[in-house]
Amino acid sequence: MTRTSAPQTAANSPAATWARDPSRPRVLIARMSAIGDTILTTPVVCRLRDRFPGAYIVWAVEQKSARFIQGHPAIDETIVLPRGWFVSPKSVHALRRRLKPMRFDVAIDCQSITKSALACWLSGAPLRIGCSGQYGCELSPWLNNRLVEPRRPHLTDRTLELLAPLGMEAAAKPYEPVRWDLPRTPGAEQSVAKWAPSEAFAVINCGATWDSKLWEMDRFGAIAQRLGQRRGLPSIVVWGGQHERAWAETIVATSGGWATLAPPTTLPELAALLRQSRLLLSSDTGPMHLAVAVGTPTVGLFGATHPDACGPYGLPHEAVLKRFHDGGRRDRRNADNSAMREITVDDAWAACQRVLDRTANAFPHAPAAMAS
Repeated sequence: MTRTSAPQTAANSPAATWARDPSRPRVLIARMSAIGDTILTTPVVCRLRDRFPGAYIVWAVEQKSARFIQGHPAIDETIVLPRGWFVSPKSVHALRRRLKPMRFDVAIDCQSITKSALACWLSGAPLRIGCSGQYGCELSPWLNNRLVEPRRPHLTDRTLELLAPLGMEAAAKPYEPVRWDLPRTPGAEQSVAKWAPSEAFAVINCGATWDSKLWEMDRFGAIAQRLGQRRGLPSIVVWGGQHERAWAETIVATSGGWATLAPPTTLPELAALLRQSRLLLSSDTGPMHLAVAVGTPTVGLFGATHPDACGPYGLPHEAVLKRFHDGGRRDRRNADNSAMREITVDDAWAACQRVLDRTANAFPHAPAAMAS
């Protein structure tokens, strides 16, 4: 798709000295995998589009996370790569042939690992920006030629810091105002409307990519019961795959009749459901970040990962952490869920109460708090 540049004035024209044509810079963004991390990176492309309305922006992403990149209003073209493309000489050569003719001015390596840095290097962009320090991993510091050491820990904040070499300094404080602008899939809202409640409801997400991120299912059920009895909010329990369905059924069975099982949902349908929800309760996983991006008040539960790095971004959301399971990523991924089990029902319920109270004015037709 071709964009036309918005009128520029001396007051608002960016001085893109790094671009061949400052009014139409050509930008590649590389963020390959993990749905949640990809969603957390989308404020970067929104910020670029705001600053450079005439830019041609391309995003390279792996198939797993392409759903929320394809069709994004700030992106001109999406390059979808198969998993493991970077270990296939044929795929590497094909990507180089595709990227080189695009004549990028800059490539921004938002993941800063070997495969994302390789895509940036293959583009031939003269300016290739990536992370240094603890966030610049594997071969990325050698393949990128402009390294930025992030000052802030959250993934969204530190990817926004990568825009500094383009004259776009991040805010001094973390959790700056951002836009996500995730694309909507035609038909998803209509599909969800066939079975979602017409009145206010909460959503509980029971699954996680690591077993060490899982909370106890009967505790989710207890929260669903309190949401119903004390706030008048029924809960819908979402799931993916047969293991998660069994867990979701346990939540429903322990909810005192206040939770129902969602039917199988696609990611666009989940986004549509979350847009209508009064609250999401979830551990650290893709649906939690999706909820934040579509504007759902969110409570995230943490133990194997730290909310400072990947918690629900900013207000009105909350993260609950009682003990961080220390150690390297592999250690935390392979750990048990003992750190998560330290979060009590009362801990999670208190956070839900605060978020519901904080957002009450945004949902004037939701039921008020009920007597205990």
